[in-house]
Amino acid sequence: MVGSNQTQQSGSIPRAFIDDLLNRTDLVQLINARVPLKKAGTNYKACCPFHDEKTPSFNVNGVKQFYHCFGCGASGDAIRFLQDYDGLTFVEAVEALASFNGMEVPREKISPAMQAQQQKTRDLYDLMFQVAKFYRQQLKLHARSEEAKQYLRQRGLTPEIAKTFAIGYAPPGWETLLTDFAPTWGESTELPSQLVDTGMLIEKEGGRRYDRFRHRIMFPIRDGRGRVVAFGGRVVSDDDQPKYLNSPETTLFHKTQTLYGVYEMRQSRQRFDRVLVVEGYMDVVALAQFGIRNAVATLGTAVTAEHLQTLFRELNEVVFCFDGDQAGQKAAWKALELALPQMQATRSVKFLFLPEGADPDSCVREEGVEGFTRRVDQALTLSAFLFKGLEARLTLPLSTPEGQQQLIALAKPYITQAPEALPDVLTQQLSDKVQVPVWRLGQIMGIRVAGRNRPKNEGVSEPLPKLKVHSKVLRLLKILSAYPMLTKGVPPELFERLQQSDQPEHRFLVEAMQTLLAHNCLSQALADWLQDTRRQRAVALLDQLELPATKEGVVDDFQFLTQQLHQELTQPGLAKRADDWSLEDIAAWQAQQKAQKL
Repeated sequence: MVGSNQTQQSGSIPRAFIDDLLNRTDLVQLINARVPLKKAGTNYKACCPFHDEKTPSFNVNGVKQFYHCFGCGASGDAIRFLQDYDGLTFVEAVEALASFNGMEVPREKISPAMQAQQQKTRDLYDLMFQVAKFYRQQLKLHARSEEAKQYLRQRGLTPEIAKTFAIGYAPPGWETLLTDFAPTWGESTELPSQLVDTGMLIEKEGGRRYDRFRHRIMFPIRDGRGRVVAFGGRVVSDDDQPKYLNSPETTLFHKTQTLYGVYEMRQSRQRFDRVLVVEGYMDVVALAQFGIRNAVATLGTAVTAEHLQTLFRELNEVVFCFDGDQAGQKAAWKALELALPQMQATRSVKFLFLPEGADPDSCVREEGVEGFTRRVDQALTLSAFLFKGLEARLTLPLSTPEGQQQLIALAKPYITQAPEALPDVLTQQLSDKVQVPVWRLGQIMGIRVAGRNRPKNEGVSEPLPKLKVHSKVLRLLKILSAYPMLTKGVPPELFERLQQSDQPEHRFLVEAMQTLLAHNCLSQALADWLQDTRRQRAVALLDQLELPATKEGVVDDFQFLTQQLHQELTQPGLAKRADDWSLEDIAAWQAQQKAQKL
Protein backbone atom coordinates (compact mmCIF):
# COMPACT_ATOMS: atom_id res chain seq x y z
CA MET A 1 0.00 0.00 0.00
CA VAL A 2 0.95 3.59 -0.39
CA GLY A 3 2.36 5.48 2.60
CA SER A 4 -0.05 6.63 5.27
CA ASN A 5 -0.29 10.27 4.24
CA GLN A 6 0.48 10.30 0.55
CA THR A 7 -0.98 9.02 -2.68
CA GLN A 8 0.08 7.90 -6.10
CA GLN A 9 -1.51 10.99 -7.58
CA SER A 10 0.11 14.38 -8.16
CA GLY A 11 0.41 15.60 -4.59
CA SER A 12 -0.63 15.59 -0.98
CA ILE A 13 -4.06 16.56 0.31
CA PRO A 14 -4.37 20.10 1.71
CA ARG A 15 -4.84 20.25 5.48
CA ALA A 16 -7.61 22.82 5.07
CA PHE A 17 -9.59 20.39 2.93
CA ILE A 18 -9.22 17.62 5.51
CA ASP A 19 -10.47 19.95 8.26
CA ASP A 20 -13.45 20.99 6.10
CA LEU A 21 -14.17 17.34 5.27
CA LEU A 22 -14.24 16.37 8.95
CA ASN A 23 -16.49 19.33 9.78
CA ARG A 24 -18.99 18.25 7.12
CA THR A 25 -19.04 14.61 8.18
CA ASP A 26 -21.79 13.26 10.39
CA LEU A 27 -19.71 10.82 12.42
CA VAL A 28 -22.76 9.19 13.99
CA GLN A 29 -24.23 8.45 10.56
CA LEU A 30 -20.89 7.18 9.26
CA ILE A 31 -20.29 4.78 12.15
CA ASN A 32 -23.92 3.71 12.49
CA ALA A 33 -23.81 2.42 8.90
CA ARG A 34 -21.16 -0.08 10.08
CA VAL A 35 -21.76 -0.47 13.81
CA PRO A 36 -25.35 -0.08 15.12
CA LEU A 37 -25.38 2.71 17.72
CA LYS A 38 -27.79 3.40 20.58
CA LYS A 39 -28.38 6.84 22.02
CA ALA A 40 -27.10 7.26 25.58
CA GLY A 41 -27.67 10.78 26.86
CA THR A 42 -25.94 13.23 24.54
CA ASN A 43 -23.71 10.49 23.13
CA TYR A 44 -24.17 7.19 21.31
CA LYS A 45 -22.95 3.78 22.48
CA ALA A 46 -22.14 0.36 21.04
CA CYS A 47 -20.00 -2.67 21.74
CA CYS A 48 -16.55 -1.75 20.50
CA PRO A 49 -15.77 -2.95 16.95
CA PHE A 50 -12.04 -3.01 17.74
CA HIS A 51 -12.04 -5.45 20.65
CA ASP A 52 -14.35 -8.10 22.09
CA GLU A 53 -16.65 -7.03 24.90
CA LYS A 54 -20.09 -7.73 26.33
CA THR A 55 -20.88 -4.33 27.82
CA PRO A 56 -20.88 -1.34 25.43
CA SER A 57 -17.91 0.92 26.13
CA PHE A 58 -17.57 2.45 22.64
CA ASN A 59 -18.82 6.04 22.76
CA VAL A 60 -19.49 8.41 19.84
CA ASN A 61 -19.82 12.13 20.45
CA GLY A 62 -21.75 13.64 17.56
CA VAL A 63 -21.10 17.21 18.68
CA LYS A 64 -17.33 16.89 18.97
CA GLN A 65 -17.21 14.40 16.05
CA PHE A 66 -15.06 12.05 18.09
CA TYR A 67 -15.24 8.42 19.25
CA HIS A 68 -13.57 6.73 22.19
CA CYS A 69 -13.63 3.23 23.67
CA PHE A 70 -13.15 3.08 27.43
CA GLY A 71 -12.31 -0.61 27.15
CA CYS A 72 -9.40 -0.70 24.67
CA GLY A 73 -8.62 3.00 24.25
CA ALA A 74 -9.42 3.18 20.54
CA SER A 75 -10.28 6.76 19.64
CA GLY A 76 -10.21 9.25 16.83
CA ASP A 77 -12.16 11.05 14.15
CA ALA A 78 -13.96 9.86 11.01
CA ILE A 79 -10.72 9.32 9.07
CA ARG A 80 -9.15 7.28 11.87
CA PHE A 81 -12.30 5.16 12.11
CA LEU A 82 -12.26 4.31 8.39
CA GLN A 83 -8.56 3.46 8.60
CA ASP A 84 -9.06 1.06 11.49
CA TYR A 85 -12.47 -0.38 10.61
CA ASP A 86 -12.22 -0.62 6.81
CA GLY A 87 -8.46 -1.28 6.74
CA LEU A 88 -7.70 1.78 4.60
CA THR A 89 -4.60 3.93 4.32
CA PHE A 90 -4.89 7.57 5.33
CA VAL A 91 -5.34 8.72 1.74
CA GLU A 92 -7.84 5.96 0.96
CA ALA A 93 -9.84 6.93 4.06
CA VAL A 94 -9.89 10.60 3.01
CA GLU A 95 -11.01 9.64 -0.49
CA ALA A 96 -13.75 7.35 0.89
CA LEU A 97 -14.93 10.07 3.26
CA ALA A 98 -14.96 12.63 0.45
CA SER A 99 -17.10 10.27 -1.63
CA PHE A 100 -19.41 9.81 1.38
CA ASN A 101 -19.89 13.59 1.47
CA GLY A 102 -20.04 14.08 -2.31
CA MET A 103 -16.76 16.01 -2.44
CA GLU A 104 -13.70 15.93 -4.70
CA VAL A 105 -10.25 15.57 -3.16
CA PRO A 106 -7.88 18.39 -4.19
CA ARG A 107 -4.11 17.97 -4.37
CA GLU A 108 -1.22 20.25 -3.60
CA LYS A 109 2.42 20.06 -4.51
CA ILE A 110 4.68 17.84 -2.44
CA SER A 111 8.42 17.93 -1.88
CA PRO A 112 10.73 16.56 -4.56
CA ALA A 113 12.00 13.97 -2.06
CA MET A 114 8.48 12.67 -1.41
CA GLN A 115 7.70 12.62 -5.11
CA ALA A 116 10.87 10.61 -5.69
CA GLN A 117 9.91 8.10 -2.98
CA GLN A 118 6.44 7.66 -4.46
CA GLN A 119 7.90 7.17 -7.90
CA LYS A 120 10.37 4.61 -6.58
CA THR A 121 7.55 2.57 -5.04
CA ARG A 122 5.51 2.73 -8.25
CA ASP A 123 8.55 1.65 -10.25
CA LEU A 124 9.07 -1.39 -8.01
CA TYR A 125 5.46 -2.50 -8.47
CA ASP A 126 5.77 -1.99 -12.23
CA LEU A 127 9.02 -3.94 -12.26
CA MET A 128 7.51 -6.93 -10.43
CA PHE A 129 4.58 -6.96 -12.85
CA GLN A 130 6.96 -7.03 -15.81
CA VAL A 131 9.12 -9.76 -14.23
CA ALA A 132 5.99 -11.90 -13.77
CA LYS A 133 5.12 -11.27 -17.41
CA PHE A 134 8.66 -12.23 -18.43
CA TYR A 135 8.48 -15.53 -16.52
CA ARG A 136 5.14 -16.29 -18.19
CA GLN A 137 6.80 -15.87 -21.59
CA GLN A 138 9.71 -18.06 -20.54
CA LEU A 139 7.30 -20.88 -19.65
CA LYS A 140 5.94 -20.72 -23.18
CA LEU A 141 9.14 -20.10 -25.15
CA HIS A 142 12.30 -21.08 -23.30
CA ALA A 143 14.11 -24.18 -24.53
CA ARG A 144 14.41 -25.63 -21.02
CA SER A 145 10.77 -24.96 -20.04
CA GLU A 146 9.42 -28.29 -21.33
CA GLU A 147 10.42 -30.03 -18.12
CA ALA A 148 8.45 -27.44 -16.13
CA LYS A 149 5.41 -27.79 -18.39
CA GLN A 150 5.60 -31.56 -18.09
CA TYR A 151 5.51 -31.26 -14.28
CA LEU A 152 2.46 -28.99 -14.45
CA ARG A 153 0.70 -31.44 -16.75
CA GLN A 154 1.49 -34.29 -14.37
CA ARG A 155 -0.18 -32.30 -11.60
CA GLY A 156 -3.22 -31.96 -13.82
CA LEU A 157 -2.99 -28.20 -14.26
CA THR A 158 -4.54 -26.82 -17.41
CA PRO A 159 -3.18 -23.80 -19.34
CA GLU A 160 -6.25 -21.87 -18.17
CA ILE A 161 -5.50 -22.35 -14.47
CA ALA A 162 -1.82 -21.56 -15.08
CA LYS A 163 -2.93 -18.31 -16.69
CA THR A 164 -5.27 -17.50 -13.80
CA PHE A 165 -2.40 -17.74 -11.33
CA ALA A 166 0.15 -16.28 -13.83
CA ILE A 167 2.44 -19.30 -13.34
CA GLY A 168 5.78 -18.91 -15.10
CA TYR A 169 9.28 -20.33 -15.40
CA ALA A 170 12.66 -18.99 -14.28
CA PRO A 171 15.40 -20.26 -16.65
CA PRO A 172 18.50 -21.96 -15.22
CA GLY A 173 20.98 -19.14 -15.94
CA TRP A 174 22.62 -17.10 -13.19
CA GLU A 175 22.09 -13.75 -14.92
CA THR A 176 18.88 -14.25 -16.88
CA LEU A 177 17.21 -11.14 -15.48
CA LEU A 178 20.18 -8.93 -16.32
CA THR A 179 20.84 -10.39 -19.76
CA ASP A 180 17.42 -11.45 -21.09
CA PHE A 181 14.90 -9.44 -19.07
CA ALA A 182 16.77 -6.12 -18.97
CA PRO A 183 16.30 -5.33 -22.68
CA THR A 184 12.52 -5.67 -22.29
CA TRP A 185 12.59 -3.17 -19.41
CA GLY A 186 14.44 -0.52 -21.33
CA GLU A 187 17.66 1.32 -20.62
CA SER A 188 17.99 1.95 -16.90
CA THR A 189 21.07 2.18 -14.73
CA GLU A 190 18.85 1.59 -11.68
CA LEU A 191 17.51 -1.79 -12.79
CA PRO A 192 20.15 -3.96 -11.03
CA SER A 193 19.62 -2.20 -7.69
CA GLN A 194 15.84 -2.35 -8.15
CA LEU A 195 16.03 -6.09 -8.74
CA VAL A 196 18.05 -6.39 -5.53
CA ASP A 197 15.50 -4.24 -3.64
CA THR A 198 12.66 -6.54 -4.74
CA GLY A 199 14.61 -9.67 -3.82
CA MET A 200 14.89 -10.92 -7.40
CA LEU A 201 18.69 -10.65 -7.39
CA ILE A 202 21.11 -11.65 -4.65
CA GLU A 203 24.04 -9.30 -4.13
CA LYS A 204 27.27 -10.74 -2.76
CA GLU A 205 30.24 -8.94 -1.27
CA GLY A 206 32.19 -7.27 -3.99
CA GLY A 207 29.03 -6.29 -5.84
CA ARG A 208 28.42 -9.54 -7.73
CA ARG A 209 24.70 -10.05 -8.45
CA TYR A 210 22.89 -13.17 -9.61
CA ASP A 211 19.35 -14.50 -9.99
CA ARG A 212 17.67 -15.76 -6.81
CA PHE A 213 15.32 -18.04 -8.80
CA ARG A 214 16.88 -20.44 -11.32
CA HIS A 215 15.24 -23.36 -13.15
CA ARG A 216 12.08 -23.10 -11.08
CA ILE A 217 8.34 -22.96 -11.67
CA MET A 218 7.35 -19.45 -10.61
CA PHE A 219 4.24 -18.43 -8.69
CA PRO A 220 3.66 -14.66 -8.48
CA ILE A 221 2.48 -13.61 -5.03
CA ARG A 222 -0.08 -10.82 -5.28
CA ASP A 223 -1.53 -8.57 -2.62
CA GLY A 224 -5.24 -7.99 -2.18
CA ARG A 225 -5.18 -5.35 -4.92
CA GLY A 226 -3.57 -7.71 -7.42
CA ARG A 227 -0.09 -6.17 -7.37
CA VAL A 228 2.84 -8.58 -7.60
CA VAL A 229 4.83 -8.17 -4.38
CA ALA A 230 6.94 -11.35 -4.37
CA PHE A 231 7.45 -14.79 -5.93
CA GLY A 232 7.46 -18.39 -4.84
CA GLY A 233 9.52 -20.86 -6.81
CA ARG A 234 9.26 -24.67 -6.93
CA VAL A 235 12.04 -26.87 -8.23
CA VAL A 236 11.40 -28.65 -11.51
CA SER A 237 13.30 -31.72 -10.39
CA ASP A 238 12.69 -33.10 -6.90
CA ASP A 239 16.42 -33.82 -6.68
CA ASP A 240 17.13 -30.08 -6.36
CA GLN A 241 16.95 -28.21 -3.08
CA PRO A 242 15.30 -26.36 -1.51
CA LYS A 243 12.04 -27.69 -2.90
CA TYR A 244 10.27 -24.36 -2.36
CA LEU A 245 11.89 -20.93 -2.28
CA ASN A 246 10.16 -17.63 -1.51
CA SER A 247 11.19 -14.01 -1.97
CA PRO A 248 12.76 -12.39 1.10
CA GLU A 249 11.12 -9.59 3.06
CA THR A 250 11.15 -6.34 1.07
CA THR A 251 9.46 -2.96 1.12
CA LEU A 252 6.68 -4.57 -0.92
CA PHE A 253 6.45 -7.99 0.73
CA HIS A 254 5.81 -8.88 4.37
CA LYS A 255 5.21 -12.60 4.75
CA THR A 256 3.54 -12.29 8.17
CA GLN A 257 0.80 -10.19 6.54
CA THR A 258 0.50 -11.74 3.07
CA LEU A 259 -1.51 -14.80 2.04
CA TYR A 260 -1.18 -16.49 -1.32
CA GLY A 261 -4.44 -16.76 -3.24
CA VAL A 262 -6.56 -14.03 -1.60
CA TYR A 263 -6.60 -11.92 -4.76
CA GLU A 264 -7.34 -14.93 -6.97
CA MET A 265 -10.15 -16.02 -4.64
CA ARG A 266 -11.75 -12.58 -4.95
CA GLN A 267 -11.33 -12.59 -8.73
CA SER A 268 -13.21 -15.89 -9.05
CA ARG A 269 -16.43 -13.91 -8.42
CA GLN A 270 -17.86 -16.88 -6.50
CA ARG A 271 -19.74 -16.70 -3.20
CA PHE A 272 -18.14 -18.73 -0.41
CA ASP A 273 -19.21 -19.72 3.08
CA ARG A 274 -15.66 -20.29 4.31
CA VAL A 275 -12.00 -19.95 3.45
CA LEU A 276 -9.63 -22.93 3.50
CA VAL A 277 -6.05 -22.35 4.66
CA VAL A 278 -3.58 -24.85 3.19
CA GLU A 279 0.18 -25.18 3.54
CA GLY A 280 1.53 -24.16 0.11
CA TYR A 281 0.77 -22.34 -3.11
CA MET A 282 0.79 -25.61 -5.07
CA ASP A 283 -2.10 -26.80 -2.89
CA VAL A 284 -4.03 -23.60 -3.66
CA VAL A 285 -3.52 -24.00 -7.41
CA ALA A 286 -4.31 -27.74 -7.39
CA LEU A 287 -7.59 -27.18 -5.54
CA ALA A 288 -8.52 -24.36 -7.92
CA GLN A 289 -8.05 -26.82 -10.79
CA PHE A 290 -10.95 -28.81 -9.30
CA GLY A 291 -13.11 -25.74 -8.88
CA ILE A 292 -12.31 -25.21 -5.20
CA ARG A 293 -11.45 -21.52 -5.38
CA ASN A 294 -11.67 -20.58 -1.70
CA ALA A 295 -8.20 -21.79 -0.64
CA VAL A 296 -5.27 -19.61 0.44
CA ALA A 297 -1.82 -20.38 1.83
CA THR A 298 0.77 -18.88 4.14
CA LEU A 299 4.20 -18.18 2.69
CA GLY A 300 7.03 -19.89 4.51
CA THR A 301 5.77 -18.91 7.93
CA ALA A 302 3.28 -20.09 10.53
CA VAL A 303 -0.14 -18.47 10.72
CA THR A 304 -0.01 -15.01 12.33
CA ALA A 305 -2.58 -12.75 13.98
CA GLU A 306 -2.35 -10.48 10.91
CA HIS A 307 -3.20 -13.44 8.67
CA LEU A 308 -6.28 -14.18 10.77
CA GLN A 309 -7.43 -10.57 10.59
CA THR A 310 -7.14 -10.74 6.80
CA LEU A 311 -9.04 -14.02 6.68
CA PHE A 312 -11.88 -12.80 8.89
CA ARG A 313 -12.25 -9.72 6.73
CA GLU A 314 -12.98 -12.10 3.86
CA LEU A 315 -15.26 -14.67 5.51
CA ASN A 316 -16.50 -15.60 8.98
CA GLU A 317 -15.50 -19.28 8.80
CA VAL A 318 -11.86 -20.33 8.51
CA VAL A 319 -10.83 -23.98 8.09
CA PHE A 320 -7.16 -24.81 8.62
CA CYS A 321 -5.93 -27.81 6.65
CA PHE A 322 -2.81 -29.46 8.12
CA ASP A 323 -0.88 -32.69 7.84
CA GLY A 324 -1.81 -35.14 10.58
CA ASP A 325 1.80 -35.52 11.79
CA GLN A 326 3.34 -33.92 14.86
CA ALA A 327 4.44 -30.82 12.94
CA GLY A 328 0.91 -30.34 11.62
CA GLN A 329 -0.57 -30.72 15.10
CA LYS A 330 1.89 -28.16 16.46
CA ALA A 331 1.09 -25.67 13.70
CA ALA A 332 -2.64 -26.16 14.26
CA TRP A 333 -2.30 -25.53 17.99
CA LYS A 334 -0.51 -22.25 17.36
CA ALA A 335 -3.30 -21.25 14.97
CA LEU A 336 -5.85 -22.08 17.70
CA GLU A 337 -4.02 -19.91 20.25
CA LEU A 338 -3.99 -16.98 17.82
CA ALA A 339 -7.61 -17.47 16.78
CA LEU A 340 -9.14 -17.80 20.24
CA PRO A 341 -8.98 -14.08 21.21
CA GLN A 342 -10.48 -13.14 17.82
CA MET A 343 -13.50 -15.46 18.07
CA GLN A 344 -16.39 -13.02 17.86
CA ALA A 345 -19.92 -14.41 17.88
CA THR A 346 -20.25 -14.72 14.10
CA ARG A 347 -16.85 -16.33 13.57
CA SER A 348 -15.92 -19.99 13.30
CA VAL A 349 -12.56 -21.77 13.14
CA LYS A 350 -12.16 -25.45 12.29
CA PHE A 351 -9.24 -27.84 11.87
CA LEU A 352 -8.89 -30.51 9.19
CA PHE A 353 -6.09 -33.07 9.53
CA LEU A 354 -5.25 -35.10 6.43
CA PRO A 355 -4.20 -38.77 6.44
CA GLU A 356 -0.48 -39.54 6.64
CA GLY A 357 1.28 -38.83 3.36
CA ALA A 358 -1.74 -37.04 1.86
CA ASP A 359 -2.11 -33.44 0.77
CA PRO A 360 -5.16 -31.51 -0.47
CA ASP A 361 -4.28 -32.29 -4.09
CA SER A 362 -4.02 -36.05 -3.57
CA CYS A 363 -7.16 -36.09 -1.41
CA VAL A 364 -9.33 -34.33 -3.97
CA ARG A 365 -7.98 -36.59 -6.73
CA GLU A 366 -8.68 -39.79 -4.82
CA GLU A 367 -11.97 -38.80 -3.18
CA GLY A 368 -13.33 -36.27 -5.67
CA VAL A 369 -14.62 -32.81 -4.87
CA GLU A 370 -17.60 -34.19 -2.94
CA GLY A 371 -15.41 -36.44 -0.82
CA PHE A 372 -12.94 -33.67 -0.05
CA THR A 373 -15.77 -31.25 0.73
CA ARG A 374 -17.22 -33.84 3.09
CA ARG A 375 -13.87 -33.94 4.92
CA VAL A 376 -13.94 -30.15 5.26
CA ASP A 377 -17.53 -30.27 6.54
CA GLN A 378 -16.46 -32.75 9.22
CA ALA A 379 -13.43 -30.74 10.37
CA LEU A 380 -12.95 -30.38 14.13
CA THR A 381 -14.47 -27.29 15.68
CA LEU A 382 -12.19 -25.04 17.70
CA SER A 383 -13.69 -26.26 20.98
CA ALA A 384 -13.39 -29.93 20.00
CA PHE A 385 -9.75 -29.50 18.99
CA LEU A 386 -9.04 -27.49 22.14
CA PHE A 387 -10.29 -30.15 24.55
CA LYS A 388 -8.81 -32.97 22.48
CA GLY A 389 -5.42 -31.29 22.73
CA LEU A 390 -5.75 -30.53 26.43
CA GLU A 391 -6.83 -34.07 27.30
CA ALA A 392 -3.80 -35.40 25.41
CA ARG A 393 -1.59 -33.46 27.85
CA LEU A 394 -3.07 -35.06 30.97
CA THR A 395 -0.69 -37.20 33.00
CA LEU A 396 -3.54 -38.75 35.00
CA PRO A 397 -6.82 -40.37 33.88
CA LEU A 398 -9.70 -37.93 33.42
CA SER A 399 -11.87 -40.34 35.41
CA THR A 400 -9.92 -39.42 38.57
CA PRO A 401 -10.36 -36.23 40.63
CA GLU A 402 -6.69 -35.44 40.06
CA GLY A 403 -7.07 -35.75 36.29
CA GLN A 404 -10.15 -33.54 36.36
CA GLN A 405 -8.26 -30.95 38.38
CA GLN A 406 -5.47 -31.07 35.80
CA LEU A 407 -7.90 -30.45 32.95
CA ILE A 408 -9.42 -27.45 34.74
CA ALA A 409 -5.96 -25.96 35.26
CA LEU A 410 -4.98 -26.57 31.62
CA ALA A 411 -8.24 -25.14 30.27
CA LYS A 412 -8.31 -22.00 32.42
CA PRO A 413 -5.84 -19.82 30.41
CA TYR A 414 -7.67 -20.62 27.17
CA ILE A 415 -11.20 -20.08 28.46
CA THR A 416 -10.35 -16.81 30.20
CA GLN A 417 -8.99 -15.23 27.01
CA ALA A 418 -11.98 -16.22 24.86
CA PRO A 419 -14.31 -13.30 23.97
CA GLU A 420 -18.05 -12.70 24.08
CA ALA A 421 -20.19 -15.79 24.86
CA LEU A 422 -17.48 -18.36 24.07
CA PRO A 423 -16.29 -18.68 27.70
CA ASP A 424 -19.83 -19.77 28.66
CA VAL A 425 -19.84 -22.44 25.96
CA LEU A 426 -16.34 -23.72 26.77
CA THR A 427 -17.04 -23.74 30.50
CA GLN A 428 -20.20 -25.78 29.92
CA GLN A 429 -18.20 -28.32 27.91
CA LEU A 430 -15.55 -28.42 30.63
CA SER A 431 -18.29 -28.91 33.22
CA ASP A 432 -19.61 -31.93 31.33
CA LYS A 433 -16.12 -33.47 31.31
CA VAL A 434 -15.12 -32.88 34.94
CA GLN A 435 -18.60 -33.05 36.54
CA VAL A 436 -18.20 -29.71 38.29
CA PRO A 437 -21.06 -27.16 38.15
CA VAL A 438 -20.59 -24.32 35.70
CA TRP A 439 -20.98 -21.65 38.37
CA ARG A 440 -18.26 -23.30 40.47
CA LEU A 441 -15.89 -23.47 37.50
CA GLY A 442 -16.51 -19.78 36.97
CA GLN A 443 -15.44 -19.13 40.55
CA ILE A 444 -12.33 -21.30 40.18
CA MET A 445 -11.27 -19.56 36.97
CA GLY A 446 -12.21 -16.08 38.14
CA ILE A 447 -14.71 -15.44 35.34
CA ARG A 448 -18.42 -14.74 35.27
CA VAL A 449 -20.34 -17.40 33.35
CA ALA A 450 -24.02 -18.09 32.80
CA GLY A 451 -24.19 -21.51 34.39
CA ARG A 452 -26.91 -23.94 35.42
CA ASN A 453 -27.88 -24.79 38.97
CA ARG A 454 -26.13 -21.73 40.36
CA PRO A 455 -27.25 -20.91 43.92
CA LYS A 456 -29.49 -17.86 43.89
CA ASN A 457 -27.35 -15.84 46.28
CA GLU A 458 -23.97 -17.06 45.02
CA GLY A 459 -21.57 -14.24 44.15
CA VAL A 460 -24.07 -11.37 44.67
CA SER A 461 -24.10 -9.14 47.73
CA GLU A 462 -27.46 -9.40 49.52
CA PRO A 463 -29.27 -7.24 50.13
CA LEU A 464 -28.22 -4.92 47.35
CA PRO A 465 -27.68 -1.34 48.57
CA LYS A 466 -29.99 1.56 47.81
CA LEU A 467 -27.34 3.74 46.21
CA LYS A 468 -27.62 7.49 45.69
CA VAL A 469 -26.23 9.19 42.61
CA HIS A 470 -23.63 11.22 44.55
CA SER A 471 -22.82 8.64 47.21
CA LYS A 472 -19.20 8.03 48.09
CA VAL A 473 -19.45 4.44 46.84
CA LEU A 474 -20.66 5.46 43.40
CA ARG A 475 -18.17 8.31 43.10
CA LEU A 476 -15.32 5.99 43.99
CA LEU A 477 -16.68 3.30 41.68
CA LYS A 478 -16.85 5.84 38.84
CA ILE A 479 -13.16 6.60 39.35
CA LEU A 480 -12.19 2.92 39.50
CA SER A 481 -14.14 2.13 36.32
CA ALA A 482 -12.05 4.68 34.40
CA TYR A 483 -8.78 4.19 36.31
CA PRO A 484 -8.94 0.58 37.55
CA MET A 485 -5.27 0.51 38.59
CA LEU A 486 -6.15 2.91 41.44
CA THR A 487 -7.79 -0.09 43.12
CA LYS A 488 -4.29 -1.12 44.21
CA GLY A 489 -3.99 2.27 45.91
CA VAL A 490 -6.84 1.66 48.35
CA PRO A 491 -5.20 1.50 51.82
CA PRO A 492 -5.20 -2.09 53.17
CA GLU A 493 -6.69 -0.93 56.50
CA LEU A 494 -9.60 0.73 54.69
CA PHE A 495 -10.15 -2.38 52.57
CA GLU A 496 -10.24 -4.53 55.71
CA ARG A 497 -12.70 -2.22 57.48
CA LEU A 498 -14.96 -2.14 54.42
CA GLN A 499 -14.99 -5.95 54.45
CA GLN A 500 -15.97 -5.96 58.12
CA SER A 501 -18.74 -3.38 57.63
CA ASP A 502 -22.36 -4.51 57.78
CA GLN A 503 -23.46 -1.76 55.39
CA PRO A 504 -24.70 -3.14 52.03
CA GLU A 505 -23.07 -0.28 50.10
CA HIS A 506 -19.70 -1.12 51.66
CA ARG A 507 -20.02 -4.78 50.70
CA PHE A 508 -21.04 -3.67 47.20
CA LEU A 509 -17.84 -1.61 46.89
CA VAL A 510 -15.69 -4.43 48.28
CA GLU A 511 -17.12 -6.90 45.77
CA ALA A 512 -16.41 -4.47 42.92
CA MET A 513 -12.81 -3.97 44.06
CA GLN A 514 -12.29 -7.71 44.55
CA THR A 515 -13.52 -8.26 41.00
CA LEU A 516 -10.94 -5.80 39.67
CA LEU A 517 -8.09 -7.23 41.74
CA ALA A 518 -8.94 -10.77 40.64
CA HIS A 519 -8.64 -9.72 36.97
CA ASN A 520 -5.43 -7.65 37.03
CA CYS A 521 -7.45 -4.43 37.34
CA LEU A 522 -9.01 -4.70 33.88
CA SER A 523 -11.89 -2.27 33.42
CA GLN A 524 -13.71 -4.85 31.28
CA ALA A 525 -13.93 -7.16 34.32
CA LEU A 526 -15.77 -4.48 36.27
CA ALA A 527 -18.01 -3.75 33.28
CA ASP A 528 -18.93 -7.45 33.06
CA TRP A 529 -19.62 -7.57 36.81
CA LEU A 530 -21.94 -4.57 36.56
CA GLN A 531 -23.79 -6.23 33.68
CA ASP A 532 -25.80 -8.32 36.15
CA THR A 533 -29.41 -7.15 35.92
CA ARG A 534 -29.49 -6.69 39.71
CA ARG A 535 -26.78 -4.03 39.40
CA GLN A 536 -28.37 -2.06 36.58
CA ARG A 537 -29.42 0.77 38.89
CA ALA A 538 -25.76 1.31 39.76
CA VAL A 539 -24.90 1.42 36.04
CA ALA A 540 -27.62 3.99 35.39
CA LEU A 541 -26.39 6.18 38.25
CA LEU A 542 -22.75 5.87 37.17
CA ASP A 543 -23.69 7.19 33.74
CA GLN A 544 -24.94 10.37 35.41
CA LEU A 545 -21.61 11.08 37.11
CA GLU A 546 -18.72 12.89 35.48
CA LEU A 547 -15.02 12.59 36.26
CA PRO A 548 -12.72 15.55 36.88
CA ALA A 549 -11.24 16.98 33.70
CA THR A 550 -7.63 16.14 34.62
CA LYS A 551 -5.91 13.05 35.93
CA GLU A 552 -4.60 15.11 38.84
CA GLY A 553 -8.18 15.97 39.73
CA VAL A 554 -9.15 12.30 39.59
CA VAL A 555 -6.32 11.36 41.96
CA ASP A 556 -7.32 14.16 44.34
CA ASP A 557 -10.92 12.93 44.38
CA PHE A 558 -9.73 9.36 44.94
CA GLN A 559 -7.62 10.39 47.93
CA PHE A 560 -10.44 12.52 49.32
CA LEU A 561 -13.00 9.73 49.09
CA THR A 562 -10.74 7.04 50.58
CA GLN A 563 -9.76 9.31 53.49
CA GLN A 564 -13.38 10.21 54.16
CA LEU A 565 -14.41 6.57 54.05
CA HIS A 566 -11.63 5.68 56.46
CA GLN A 567 -12.64 8.44 58.88
CA GLU A 568 -16.28 7.44 58.66
CA LEU A 569 -15.45 3.82 59.49
CA THR A 570 -12.97 4.58 62.29
CA GLN A 571 -14.50 7.75 63.78
CA PRO A 572 -18.14 7.89 62.72
CA GLY A 573 -18.92 10.59 65.26
CA LEU A 574 -16.19 12.96 64.08
CA ALA A 575 -16.14 12.54 60.30
CA LYS A 576 -18.50 14.36 58.03
CA ARG A 577 -20.06 11.84 55.68
CA ALA A 578 -18.58 12.06 52.19
CA ASP A 579 -22.11 11.88 50.77
CA ASP A 580 -22.88 15.24 52.37
CA TRP A 581 -19.85 17.11 51.08
CA SER A 582 -20.55 19.82 48.53
CA LEU A 583 -18.32 20.66 45.60
CA GLU A 584 -17.05 23.64 47.64
CA ASP A 585 -16.12 21.27 50.49
CA ILE A 586 -14.14 19.07 48.11
CA ALA A 587 -12.38 22.04 46.51
CA ALA A 588 -11.41 23.41 49.92
CA TRP A 589 -10.11 20.01 50.99
CA GLN A 590 -8.05 19.64 47.79
CA ALA A 591 -6.55 23.11 48.28
CA GLN A 592 -5.64 22.18 51.85
CA GLN A 593 -3.94 18.98 50.69
CA LYS A 594 -1.91 20.82 48.06
CA ALA A 595 -0.86 23.45 50.60
CA GLN A 596 0.35 20.71 52.95
CA LYS A 597 2.44 19.21 50.14
CA LEU A 598 4.12 22.58 49.58
